[in-house]
Amino acid sequence: MTEMLAKDYMTKDVVTVEIPSNRDDVLRILKRTGISGVPVVKGPQKKLIGIVTRKDILRNAEETQVALLMTADPLTIRPDVTLSEAAEIMTKMNVRRLPVVEGDTLLGLLSVSDLVGAVAKLNDTREIRSGFVSKKTYALWEETPLPVVGRIMELARSDAMPILNSENKLTGIISERDLIRCSSIEDDVQTSDFSTGTDDDEWTWESIRDNHTISYGISKVELPNRPVKLCMVKKVISVPLNAEISDCALKMKRGRVDQLPVINNDMKLTGMLFDRDVIRALIK
Repeated sequence: MTEMLAKDYMTKDVVTVEIPSNRDDVLRILKRTGISGVPVVKGPQKKLIGIVTRKDILRNAEETQVALLMTADPLTIRPDVTLSEAAEIMTKMNVRRLPVVEGDTLLGLLSVSDLVGAVAKLNDTREIRSGFVSKKTYALWEETPLPVVGRIMELARSDAMPILNSENKLTGIISERDLIRCSSIEDDVQTSDFSTGTDDDEWTWESIRDNHTISYGISKVELPNRPVKLCMVKKVISVPLNAEISDCALKMKRGRVDQLPVINNDMKLTGMLFDRDVIRALIK
């Protein structure tokens, strides 16, 4: 069997941002395309210098400079790396994308989604219950406010969470992509007090002299204070525990989703199958 190589599965027409650039430019790209991150390049030769992702933006809501948001010197692979090797790197290092480079020039991007597409072609008939379903499953109530959802997902280090109603039935799913879609940029003015902390009466000339304030503008990503049920995806693609791994990969690819809730006959959630679990089918 011919080895599957990164150069044959990578995305070649890669969306990138250049330095200097700002967060709002990246946010517009993520909202328009639905992708989870973009490489940061420099110069006409597309020298790779970093990657900026949805997580970077959501976790650093007040930072506007891409140079400070991005992960510098990201993990990279060569075009002749096998998909098995790439899947192992992504799984061990917990990354969702690997820039494909020659020297320091960006040639393409191999993402988890590309590897899921490869699994879909394998005709792997193993059932997902045989070690593929994520052991840790978190869920949220459909009335949970979006800012709380964002914080819980950050603390749980989860890219997506299923949503349950008061009867514990699956009603939707929320992902980082949905949070970015619902987010907005809020501008504010804050004041900092640089007083020297004197104990004199506040109306003395000494106190007035030693009290200094500076007002400055802040632009940050905000999530609206409304229930998650108003932002979640309601048409959820779910699978049973006896689903086959290649069939699940195909559902992910066709549905353009990164995860599949695993349910029983009563529509009760029993686990989650994430794309990072699916790509383990490639590891030898």
